[in-house]
Amino acid sequence: MVLEESMVFFEKLKARLQLDLPQDSAFGKMSPLGRLLHKPNEKTRKSAILILFYHYQNELYIPLILRPKYDGVHGGQMAFPGGRMEKTDQSLIFTALREAQEEIGIKVHDVHILGQLTEIYIPPSNFLVQPVVGYLKYRPDFYPDEREVDKIFELSLTELSNQDNIKADKMMINGHLLDTAYYQLQDQKVWGATAMIIAELLEVIKSS
Repeated sequence: MVLEESMVFFEKLKARLQLDLPQDSAFGKMSPLGRLLHKPNEKTRKSAILILFYHYQNELYIPLILRPKYDGVHGGQMAFPGGRMEKTDQSLIFTALREAQEEIGIKVHDVHILGQLTEIYIPPSNFLVQPVVGYLKYRPDFYPDEREVDKIFELSLTELSNQDNIKADKMMINGHLLDTAYYQLQDQKVWGATAMIIAELLEVIKSS
C-alpha cells in the first residue's frame, strides 16, 4: 500500500465511522464470558484511548503499549495509549490525544482525527472508554513514558487482520477462570477491552 492508497483508505474509514457501528457482533467475538452483562454506574469514570494509524514500509501500522507490571487491575497488559479524562480536558478526543502524547510522545498537532468507535465499559476499573481513531502522515518517533509504558509494539494492519492470530484459552480474570478469546500478536496476548476494540475496528474497516 503506497501513501496515496493510504489516504484513500483513511477517507473511506472516516466516512464509515459516521455510520452505525458493529459493536454487538464485534464485542461478542472477543469478550470474556459474562463481560457484556456489566454496565456503567454512577461512579463510572470517563476515559479515552487513541488508535493511531501511520504509513510505514508500504503498510499501515498502529502502536500498542505494554503496561508495566504493577498491583493495579491493568498491570502487565497490552493496551492502546490512553487514560482517564481530566476536568480540564475539553473533550474525550482531547483526552485521547493528551494521554497518547504523555505516554508515547507523539506530536498531537499532527494527528488527523477520523472518528470514534463505540464506547466500551471496563468493569474491573469502572471506566467507560471512548476509542478515538486518527492517523499521522509519517511514522512517529516514540518516546515512551517509563512510568506508564514498558514497551511499544508496532503492529501492521496485515498482522491485526490475520484470523490465524485469534486464539482462545482459559484465563484467570478477577479471580475467575474464564474461556477467553484473544489476539496472539508478537508473542503477546491481547485480550479484554483492547481485543474488543480491535475486533470492532476490523469490522468497520472490512465494511468501509
